[in-house]
Amino acid sequence: MNFYTNKITTIIKRLFIQQTILKRIYFLIFGALIFVFSCSDFKKNTTHAKVPDYNIESGKLLAAKYCQSCHLLPDPSLLNAKMWEEGVLPAMGPRLGIYDYGFTHYPSSRNDQNVDKNYYPSKPVLSTQEWQYILDYYTSVSPDTLPQQQRTTAIKNGASLFTIEIPVFKPLVPTTCFVQIDTSAAFKKVVISDMFTKNIFWFDDHLNIIDSFKNISPVVDMERDEQGIVACNIGVMNPNNGKYGTALRMVTSPIGGLKADTTLRFTGLARPVQITPADFNKDGKTDYLVCEFGNLMGSLSWMENMGNNKYEHHILRGVPGAIKAYIRDVNHDGLPDIWVLFSQGDEGIFLFTNKGNGKFEQEQVLRFPSIYGSSYFELADFNKDGFPDIVYTSGDNADFSAVLKPYHGVYIFMNDGTNHFKQQYFFPMYGCFKAIARDFDGDGDLDIAAISFFADYVHHPEESFIYLENKGKMDFQPYSLPGTNTGRWLTMDAADLDGDGKTDLVLGNFSLAPASLKSAVNWKEGPPFIVLKNMIKNK
Repeated sequence: MNFYTNKITTIIKRLFIQQTILKRIYFLIFGALIFVFSCSDFKKNTTHAKVPDYNIESGKLLAAKYCQSCHLLPDPSLLNAKMWEEGVLPAMGPRLGIYDYGFTHYPSSRNDQNVDKNYYPSKPVLSTQEWQYILDYYTSVSPDTLPQQQRTTAIKNGASLFTIEIPVFKPLVPTTCFVQIDTSAAFKKVVISDMFTKNIFWFDDHLNIIDSFKNISPVVDMERDEQGIVACNIGVMNPNNGKYGTALRMVTSPIGGLKADTTLRFTGLARPVQITPADFNKDGKTDYLVCEFGNLMGSLSWMENMGNNKYEHHILRGVPGAIKAYIRDVNHDGLPDIWVLFSQGDEGIFLFTNKGNGKFEQEQVLRFPSIYGSSYFELADFNKDGFPDIVYTSGDNADFSAVLKPYHGVYIFMNDGTNHFKQQYFFPMYGCFKAIARDFDGDGDLDIAAISFFADYVHHPEESFIYLENKGKMDFQPYSLPGTNTGRWLTMDAADLDGDGKTDLVLGNFSLAPASLKSAVNWKEGPPFIVLKNMIKNK
């Protein structure tokens, strides 16, 4: 009897233990599920409120895996839900091999012969369910609308520092894609390039035409070398993957005027936007740095002068978006180094340190989200410590997210002395395209002139041009200037046009705009450019 009693007791104990273990397992699983679904820190927008939390959590993890494989991981808050759903994500899907997912537009470049055949994956790199999770994450967590820009200092109307001068010359449709104040000659002059006619025009300091040159394509940059003027011909302005860009030197002809010099001619460039001469390998011959902005394909490269008008093409970074570069001897070793801004995909500012013999060491000193729309940067020493600080603008709004963005504007990043940078200033300015730092008012510190190409022309047309007067300690007073909303300013330059010792400005009007960009002013009736004459009294 005792034997059976002990046996039954043992069985009951085992059942009890198994039940306890099962209960603990169920408790742990249930608790984990509760934690996952109830402890999420996501706040859904009203449009996608019914998306399960599990989808959002999964999408966040997948985005971290796939979306930052090529660029900085964008936060959902940077765009509204509609732009993620209808603009950015449909454009990104094909790059992960996702083509048939109800997208309204198909990547026409997939069959473009100018695009590397391996650019798009031959098969999806993730499942359609995983892609849906990414869509759910970005469209559910992002806001319905982006917040408005907020300023701590109001814009004052009327900067008495400048007066506006307008040329008599007026093309049929102003499409000025390049402006420059040329101070190389005895008398100063304004140079502009017109996209529509492909003409280059020279004006004297009274804004009368003194010369012109019929070019093969629109010029977007001009630099002088020891023999003449090197023109950077973009080829086709609109986004494309063709290699139609060229570089051409122009020299003065024996009878006056300009003619093409065939001793320098680069062809097959992917939408080049800047060409700069420098002797990178210190062999006594002039090489050229080329920013091939491209579209899906592009690069930063340099053309090594091999002698006898032959050049060898070296790629420094084989990705698109190189938009602005400066050549400086950063470490004072006698070799030219390169600062460059990339504004397509993996946006950021890079430093290429020249190690000699044509070798460069790459370092990314600043990195920005891929939808910032980086548009320009300059090197300027704001605190006079001998180290270059950075003025940076974001404002390109022509891609897949054409919505007013609160992070567009003018930034200042200060150098700690070791080329590490920290943001010290931000001025919100929708669609900001360029900012130039100069001592415009002659008080010894750096002020800033900024233009917008995608401004809020309906509610804030004064943002077409903003002058930021430096009050010291990173305090800038913004001013607008009446009359500067007559053009849509794509480009700007600063120099002393009339030789009076003060820095003037020239703004170029590219009047063509998408239908969605509304304005009370018809830019096509505006001038091709305007000069902002500096009227400050010499101090």
